[in-house]
Amino acid sequence: MQPIIRTIFGSGILVLFLTISGTAHSEPPTFQTPAQQAILMDFDTGAVIYEKNADSQMFPASMTKLMTSILAFDELKAGRLTLDDTFNVSETAWRKGGSKMFVKVNSDVRIEDLLRGVIIQSGNDASIVIAEGIAGSEEAFAERMTERGRQIGLESTVFRNATGWPDPDHVTTARDLAKLARFLIREYPDFYSYYSEKEFTYGKSLDGKPITQGNRNPLLYKSVGADGLKTGHTEASGYGLTASASREDRRLVMVINGLNSVRERSSESERLINWGFQVFDNYQLFKAGETVEDAKVWLGDAVTVPLVIEDDLTITIPKTARRNMKVRVIYESPVPAPVQAGTTIGLVEVTAPDIEPIVRPLKTTQSVGQLDFFGRITSAINFIIFGASAGG
Repeated sequence: MQPIIRTIFGSGILVLFLTISGTAHSEPPTFQTPAQQAILMDFDTGAVIYEKNADSQMFPASMTKLMTSILAFDELKAGRLTLDDTFNVSETAWRKGGSKMFVKVNSDVRIEDLLRGVIIQSGNDASIVIAEGIAGSEEAFAERMTERGRQIGLESTVFRNATGWPDPDHVTTARDLAKLARFLIREYPDFYSYYSEKEFTYGKSLDGKPITQGNRNPLLYKSVGADGLKTGHTEASGYGLTASASREDRRLVMVINGLNSVRERSSESERLINWGFQVFDNYQLFKAGETVEDAKVWLGDAVTVPLVIEDDLTITIPKTARRNMKVRVIYESPVPAPVQAGTTIGLVEVTAPDIEPIVRPLKTTQSVGQLDFFGRITSAINFIIFGASAGG
């Protein structure tokens, strides 16, 4: 990037424009899907690449079990449980219908096996065993799930059970599930590998044969880079999937729901993930602590003060929009001395076609003192006569 325009407005606000070479304009990328709700999000930047009814309430079905697992992960991470600890199987858990791990009533099952039963086999029985083991009852556990969701930032989610069993008050949104998936991947790297396992064997059938069940996530069996997370289906919700895929140094998180069949869920999720990787990319503009601009200082014992960005600034935009991306550095110039280190005195703004402007603060990295009386007079005279910078 090279500066191409520098303009000082009458108000004293300085704006530095940066651009990426090229001037061609392109139409915004589009995607269409029959899904009732969908969202595609970049894992690192949190940028929403695609959304459709992402904030409308929907039934999560077995995608609920993402939160069921998170509460178990919390206990493991805090050291209150270990993977070798066991929970007892109640008759309530054993009798639960729907998808099953096939645990035996009154048996003691290892936590790690229960987690695999929830994550890989989508076992309703395993989910209830975990709920009762942690909170005493599934109802109390569901209250914890909702509260944990609030802590994570799920604004539109209420859990009434640990399984996703149909309940009119058990609701979420595609955006909340995407947030939940990002949180899970980021906070529990030691446990995330369970979501990529394609099968799990537990228990025996009536004829004594081991029961092996496959992971229902269709993307795990395709060459899209998928490594999680969870499917869901009820008559009311339709077919849904919360998924994540990684290619090279990029990861995408996707939620899709309200589809009509297993086949449609498979094809639409693959299509959306591929589209996200093919059409969009990440571009790192500045690294944390990098000097974005050296701001001129008025009547200071230093001529300039560095303005830095605190965090990495990486943006997610369509690949075709990169050539029209602009960066603006905005601050009042010159900055009057004295200047304290760590003071926010500027902004960096990034704009590109079809994205919301991205704005980050710029802070000073060092203090600049004010010149003494005679120094200020001399600098001011020099500035008036010669146009020199009024600094040290």
